[in-house]
Amino acid sequence: MVQVGMLISDVPRSVPPEQQFQDILRIVGEAEQNGFTYIAIGQHFLYGDLRWLQPVPLLARLAAHVGKDTKLVTQIMIGPLYHPVVLAEEIATLDIVTEGRLIFGVGLGYRPDEFDYLGIPYKERASRLDEMLELMPRLWTEDAVTHHGRHWTLDDVRPHIQPVQKPYPPIWVGAHAMAGVRRAGKFADAYAVPPETPPAEVIKRYTVVRDLFAERGKQFGPQPLRRNVLVGDSKEHALAEYARVAKGRYVTYAQRGLDLYDPRKLEQEFAEAVSGHVVLGDADDVTAQLTDLVTTLPVSPLLVRPQWPTMSADETVEAIRRMGRDVLPSILPLPARSEVPVVEHS
Repeated sequence: MVQVGMLISDVPRSVPPEQQFQDILRIVGEAEQNGFTYIAIGQHFLYGDLRWLQPVPLLARLAAHVGKDTKLVTQIMIGPLYHPVVLAEEIATLDIVTEGRLIFGVGLGYRPDEFDYLGIPYKERASRLDEMLELMPRLWTEDAVTHHGRHWTLDDVRPHIQPVQKPYPPIWVGAHAMAGVRRAGKFADAYAVPPETPPAEVIKRYTVVRDLFAERGKQFGPQPLRRNVLVGDSKEHALAEYARVAKGRYVTYAQRGLDLYDPRKLEQEFAEAVSGHVVLGDADDVTAQLTDLVTTLPVSPLLVRPQWPTMSADETVEAIRRMGRDVLPSILPLPARSEVPVVEHS
């Protein structure tokens, strides 16, 4: 069956951190009560006027707060900013603390300033991530590891922390560029599709991942797909609400290095700029759009974002309850498709 998850949002720094944490506990609790079985959080460093709580300690704490059937996801950690030994031991420990409920989502990162802050060459991020994805599974599964790579050297080291999950937690690679899609196919257990990817492009990317899985002798199955969703009283109301809560965030993404949008177009023609990927409308509209996605594409879990930094905890809870009441009862019973649809070429 299709599973549905929720992404935790960053919040303005004007919100006290202790309130942010209490709000997260409340929001996660509401999500579980309304049918969400995956809780995911992203990552940034030195983010200025917005605050991310770091995923490893936060998910460790949430492991004691959520039910035994809820998965906890780093979606995504910025892999190239870490030494692979540090990250391997952090993730193995987190898998132990979450009692085997962890999914390790990782990606390149897109903000050059984060790399500058930490003294990591931005142009090396792809080669660093590739090497990490080769090395970390060895640190999780082998008694002794020798590795001579481009960025790191280890001679007969003895790993001391193995994950609970065997051979290790599922690895999801998130990426906007096709090179990242191929990285997921070569190294990961799944490709986490960004919310901006139109369905036709999702099919192309799943085909690439499936074929690279086959080269590894790995079976292709349902993949995690992100979507930004807002249920309103009507399509017009939903679009107006989405512009109110999310427009500024899109502009910030564009200004901080995510080159998917023209900031000027976002300011002037927001509805057109987001029309190809955002799921908006009344409950029937949203249910129909999500049903089409999960019955056409091999999707599970479907990861939705009910919260934006401009929203209060009360608004977020109401959005979660509305989805749980009016949308998810039609989505959750659907069987998860396992095959990529065949596209007819004209």
